[in-house]
Amino acid sequence: MTDYNEIFENNKRWVASKTATDEKFFEKLALEQKPDYLYIGCSDSRVPTNEIMGLDAGEVFVHRNIANLVNNIDLNVMSVINYAVRHLQVKHIIVCGHYNCGGVKAAMESEDLGLLNPWLRNIRDVYRLHKEELDAIEDEHAQYNRLVELNVQEQCVNVIKTAAVQQSYLANHFPTVHGWVYDIHNGELIDLKIDFEKVLHEIQEIYDLTGTGRLMRKKGSK
Repeated sequence: MTDYNEIFENNKRWVASKTATDEKFFEKLALEQKPDYLYIGCSDSRVPTNEIMGLDAGEVFVHRNIANLVNNIDLNVMSVINYAVRHLQVKHIIVCGHYNCGGVKAAMESEDLGLLNPWLRNIRDVYRLHKEELDAIEDEHAQYNRLVELNVQEQCVNVIKTAAVQQSYLANHFPTVHGWVYDIHNGELIDLKIDFEKVLHEIQEIYDLTGTGRLMRKKGSK
């Protein structure tokens, strides 16, 4: 484990490595950020966001929480999405889960986890929605991995439900939402190939916030 004071020495070496290849690196970085990507991932310390994407500082806007959830009443993630879409005008939004996720594993267990209960209930809801498929998987490890993938899929749907994403896509044809899984065993990123336009079309009747969809029938109308 790295000693606390070593972190600052590491920082100096990192600064030196950046300025060695581009002496104006930090000068340019300080001007503004114009990332094309918003990354919503898990807080797990084994998943180094920029490194696994091969991107540098300033190239990806990042939000992380336990089990990479996009909860509509979580003002943190909603604010991040809104800022990234409306102000930074990101072109891609990535929800990235990872195999061996402790949050997903905890949600699979019948145990009272105190304050974590309402948070992990979102993953239990994913299990409920896909119970038939998951219960058909006999291998526990494979079932666990599939729930990780399905959780990413459902969080992508939650991103697509937001007004900022819908309105920006209608006006600009971006951002596109992607679902990834990071395989912690070999370091590879797996694109789940979420069909963004298909999902958007399927949920539009109920979740359309652009003002262009079918109006819901008013109460009492025939």
